Amino acid sequence: MNVVYASNDAYARHLGVSMCSLFDKNPDEKEIRVFVLSMGLSTGSRRALGSIAKQYQRELSFLEMDDLKERLRCTEEHPGERMAAEISSGAEEEAALHESVRGCEPDTGVYDISIMLRLFMGEALPEDVERVLYLDCDTVVAQPIGALWRTDLLGNVVGAVMEPTIYPEVKEAIGLAPEDPYFNSGVLLADLRQWRKTGVQKALLDFWRKKSGRLFASDQDVINGTLAGRVKILSPRYNFFPNYRYFSYATLARHAASWHAVSREEFAEAKRHPAIIHYMGDDRPWIAGNRNHYRRAYEKYLEMTPWAGTPREEGKRFYMLLYHLMDYTTAVCPAMRWEISRRMGMKWAARKK
Repeated sequence: MNVVYASNDAYARHLGVSMCSLFDKNPDEKEIRVFVLSMGLSTGSRRALGSIAKQYQRELSFLEMDDLKERLRCTEEHPGERMAAEISSGAEEEAALHESVRGCEPDTGVYDISIMLRLFMGEALPEDVERVLYLDCDTVVAQPIGALWRTDLLGNVVGAVMEPTIYPEVKEAIGLAPEDPYFNSGVLLADLRQWRKTGVQKALLDFWRKKSGRLFASDQDVINGTLAGRVKILSPRYNFFPNYRYFSYATLARHAASWHAVSREEFAEAKRHPAIIHYMGDDRPWIAGNRNHYRRAYEKYLEMTPWAGTPREEGKRFYMLLYHLMDYTTAVCPAMRWEISRRMGMKWAARKK
């Protein structure tokens, strides 16, 4: 099993928790190789992560990508870089140069630029890695995932779990129709052989640059916009969002026609026994005052890492209470939750522009 993460130093602790859970829940896998696409992981963090891999006798490799910003700048196919090359001197020319270079600066909005690392999996990983499972650092493996690893992608480039609560405006902005599925990029099972052969990386970057990097969910929107029709739908238990515990199957199906590809039984099983928990909501288990129903999985593995005893982040206790109340509002009045979430989400997106 080949697994890849992408992390900066701020997320090293969560990476350690996720990696520990991966190893602990999959003892029967003959081989697990973990690759970390790194943007500035400190020596101390690398040492701590290495100790986890050593404890479970698994292979861990760090692939440094501090040049990510340069990789994301304009290329010869994009006018900003050509303009910069053609301008030589003078006040007016200098101003034009500044503007052209500024226009080519990578823009990931409110997200840290490290989220774009996953787009370079095919180039960064060794050539002998022909299939890989990408996991976000804020995931915890709660069940064995050998079945996921061996899933037949049926000719698709990647397998992923749908995110039916995405806003219609987001889908429209990346060229998807209302009935098209939209996928979360926190867990990706990728056929890297096909990824490389068909030039997926170039296509992803071309799409991102065409949109000037100004997207609601940056890399996730890029993956959805570029690979539409080439993604196998995976069970929600392989990328389960804690928020979805409070949504009914019918509510999600009303908002996304594509959700009918998932059975009621699959969704119910995902709620009861998620295989991979993705803490993508605001009530993350490392925040003080959170009431995340699935927080114990994170807490269990945190205590099994070198970061054991790390205190929760303070400053959001009242917000956590309000968020918890909104979760329960979802169960009794999903329309209210949907409207509140949509208004806040689109207002947040507008601030990125």
